Amino acid sequence: MRHAFVVCLTVILMTYGGAAHVACSDPAATGVDWSRCYLEEQNLSGSSLEGANLREARFNRSTLTGANLRKTVARHAKFDSADLSDAILENADLREADFTLAVLHNAHMAGANLRRARLFRADLRGADLTGAKLELTDMLNADLTGATWTNGKRCGEGSLSQCK
Repeated sequence: MRHAFVVCLTVILMTYGGAAHVACSDPAATGVDWSRCYLEEQNLSGSSLEGANLREARFNRSTLTGANLRKTVARHAKFDSADLSDAILENADLREADFTLAVLHNAHMAGANLRRARLFRADLRGADLTGAKLELTDMLNADLTGATWTNGKRCGEGSLSQCK
């Protein structure tokens, strides 16, 4: 009896979409589910990934210049040495994401959740961090020159690791 119940439940979930569809080969699109996908060294410039599930995905050394990642969920994602210049990351969930050596020049990160994220030696020159959540974020040697800090203050020349 128990076995029949499990089989019926599995069939119902598969038939009615209870199981999430993840296809790493899907093209870049709004709401795409690329969780746990390896998308390293990809050119995704100008792509619209708004509202996408990028949890635990890897974008190391990828180009995402001007990409729209607004409201994405990218917890634990890896963006090591990626280029996200002019990318839109507003209100994105980037908790514990890794942006080591990433270029986030002029990135729009207002309202982003960057708690426990790693921005070690990241280039955040001119980035907008207004209202971003930065608790326990590793910003060691991150360049914040000209960035707009969480409180709306503009960071001065030589702002490394902290807004001056």
